[in-house]
Amino acid sequence: MAAIKSSEALAAPRKTGRISGWFVLHLSTAVAALGRLSRQPFASLMTVLVIAVTLALPAAMHVVIKNAQSISASWDNALDFSVYLHTEVTLEQASKLADIVAQRADVENVTLIPADEALAEFREQSGFGDALDYLTDNPLPHTLVVRPGSANTEVSMGLLNEELGNLPEADFVQVDTEWVQRFHAILNILERAIMMGAGLLGLAIIVIIGNTIRLDIQNRSEEIEVTKLIGASNAFVRRPFLYIGLWYGLGGGLLALALVGYGMYALAEPVSRLSGLYESAFDVLSLDFPESLIIIGSGIALGLIGSWIAAARHMRKIEPR
Repeated sequence: MAAIKSSEALAAPRKTGRISGWFVLHLSTAVAALGRLSRQPFASLMTVLVIAVTLALPAAMHVVIKNAQSISASWDNALDFSVYLHTEVTLEQASKLADIVAQRADVENVTLIPADEALAEFREQSGFGDALDYLTDNPLPHTLVVRPGSANTEVSMGLLNEELGNLPEADFVQVDTEWVQRFHAILNILERAIMMGAGLLGLAIIVIIGNTIRLDIQNRSEEIEVTKLIGASNAFVRRPFLYIGLWYGLGGGLLALALVGYGMYALAEPVSRLSGLYESAFDVLSLDFPESLIIIGSGIALGLIGSWIAAARHMRKIEPR
């Protein structure tokens, strides 16, 4: 019994020591790879800068789409139906009609705009106040602004439009949904184009890192031959180059975030001034924390893939003579 306990006590430290030794080995390799890059600061910085610009391009386009979607979220009014009533419809009849339409299950709410209020608003905003004083009668009709419910589909919206237009009191119905739908369709196309472009740029990063690692392997071919001559495996020899690719990807991802962040900071002031001219408040959105992690993780993953492909391909060609 005592022998079993003593053997178990010896087994645990051995397992822990193996794990810690593996961690120390990889940590020392990673630090050595970073030190090698620091001894070539200009070449390393140029490679990181190219990777950063390549990552920043799709990230910046994604931020543009994100801000456009944020702006379009406030365009719910464009989905309203404007029901212009006949001029002979009285205000009392228009009010009763608004109550009836508001009871529909596919309608969220109805706002009645009396003709007098519409004329007063037009007089204030159009700049034709003096000309309107010569009118003997108000030419504007009472108007119902109908907001559809959120559960409506494209088919039900079409039916609602048709039924509102068939009301006896309705002169005509104006719907401003088409341009909003076109805008969202354009955004969807741009999103897919950005995804395709990001994939192509990702391949470019793999090629860039792979070519850089290939040159590094050729410069260290004699060192690799000696290392293999004393019994080192391909995995052992390949490990420093994988960490070089990791550092390239990490540096490129962090610098890409800095470039995108600076771009959003530079645009914040002119965008704020433009939104002030339209009497609206809009804050420029940037990358959030999960999106930033995706950029950094993509850089690291592409760096590892590019370095592994280059190392695995060219390492087999270098053997002790």
